Amino acid sequence: MESEHTEPNAAPGKGTTPRLIERPAQPPPGLHRLAKDFGASYAANGLIGLIFAATGPVAVILAVGTQGGLSQEQLASWIFGVFVLNGFLTVLACWLYRQPLAFFWTIPGTVLVGPALTHLSWPQVIGAFFATGLLILVLGLSGWVRKAMAAIPMPIVMGMVAGVFLRFGTELVLALGRDVLIAAPMVLLFLLLSAWASLGRWLPPIIGALLVGVVAVALSGRFNPGPTATGWIAAPVFQAPQWSLQAMVELVVPLTITVLVVQNGQGVAVLRAAGHAAPVNVTTIACGVWSLLAAVVGAVSTCLTGPTNALLTASGERARHYTAGIVCGLLAILFGLFAPLFTQLMLATPPAFIAALGGLAMLRVLQSSFVTAFSSRFTLGALVTFVVTVADIKFLNIGAAFWGLIAGLIVSWLLERPDFTEPATG
Repeated sequence: MESEHTEPNAAPGKGTTPRLIERPAQPPPGLHRLAKDFGASYAANGLIGLIFAATGPVAVILAVGTQGGLSQEQLASWIFGVFVLNGFLTVLACWLYRQPLAFFWTIPGTVLVGPALTHLSWPQVIGAFFATGLLILVLGLSGWVRKAMAAIPMPIVMGMVAGVFLRFGTELVLALGRDVLIAAPMVLLFLLLSAWASLGRWLPPIIGALLVGVVAVALSGRFNPGPTATGWIAAPVFQAPQWSLQAMVELVVPLTITVLVVQNGQGVAVLRAAGHAAPVNVTTIACGVWSLLAAVVGAVSTCLTGPTNALLTASGERARHYTAGIVCGLLAILFGLFAPLFTQLMLATPPAFIAALGGLAMLRVLQSSFVTAFSSRFTLGALVTFVVTVADIKFLNIGAAFWGLIAGLIVSWLLERPDFTEPATG
C-alpha cells in the first residue's frame, strides 16, 4: 500500500511531473474497507460538520435572501442546492480520494450577494453565478490555481486560517459568559472526556458535548421552533439567468476570489495541516462544475470549505478521516431534502449551543494553525496576515482574508526575504 503522504498528482514513471487531473493515491475503498474505517468519532465529526454548516451559514443565506426580497420558495431552492448538490460531491470526492473533502458554499460570497440584490434583479445575480462557475472551471483546467497555491508559504496561509477561525474560540468564551447554563455543561463534559482517555474512547468528547448540550437546551425550556413550517421537503426552483454587465463586474471577480483564494485556500491549508494531500486542480474543476449546477437552482458558488474540513479532521486516525466526510455529505443530502424542517429546528436552539459546540470542535484546529503559522519561518508575514484577517475590513467587495494574504506576502517579501530561499524545517 502506498504511503499516506503519496502525492496524487505525479505521472507514472516521471516522479514529480504534475498532472492536470490528480489521480487518487489509492483505489476507492469497497464496502468492507468502509465498514472497517468507520467509527463513532468519525460519525460524530461528520455530524458536527453538518451542524456547523446547517446553522450559522444557513442563517446568513436566510438573512441575505430575506433582505434581498427573495421568496420562501427561492430560499428553499438555494438551501436545497448548496446541501443536496454539494453533499453528492462531498461523498464522491471523499470516496474517490480517501480524504475528507467537504464541499459546501462560499459564505463570504453569499454576503456579497446581499448588497447586490438592492440594485440587481435575482435573474441578473444568477447570471453572475453562472459566469463565476465558468471562470472557476477555466482556471481549474488551466492548472494555474495549483501553482499559485504552491507558491504561497504555508505559515502565511495558516496565519489567515488562524485569523478566520479565531472567532470560534472567542465565541466559545463569550457563550460561557452569556449563557453559562447551556455552555458550561458542554465544556465540562468535553474536558472530562478529553482528560479521561478510556471514557473518551467510549464516548468521543465532542459528541458528549453535543448530547449534554441537547439536554441542557431541553431543560432550559428555550427550544423555540416557532410556527410550524408550511412544508418539510424542499423543491428546487429553476430560474433563467439574465446577463448583465453590471452584475458581471460587481460579482464575478469577487466571487471567484472568495472561492479560490479565501475558501479553497483555507480548505487546502487545513487538509495539509492534517496530513492530507488535497487535489487542488480537481478541487477547482469540481467547484467550477458544481457552481454551474448550483446556479441552475439559484444557489451561490461551491467551494472546498475550511471550517467543515477542520471539523472532519479534528480527531481520529488520518487514514480514516474520509469516513467523516462521507457521513457529512450524506447528512447534507438529507438536510437539503428536508431543509425547511431542519433549518427551523437548528435555528430554534439558543445561540450559545451552536457557539459552544463549534468552539470546542475547533480548539485543536486553532492550536495547529497557530503552531504552523508562528513556529519557524515567515513569522512576521504570518502575524500581519493574522492581524489583517482578524480586523475583518472589506475593500473592493473582497473580504479581509484575501487582503491578509496579500499583506503578509508583501511584508515577508520585504522583511523576510531569506525565508523564501531557506528550506522548510520540520
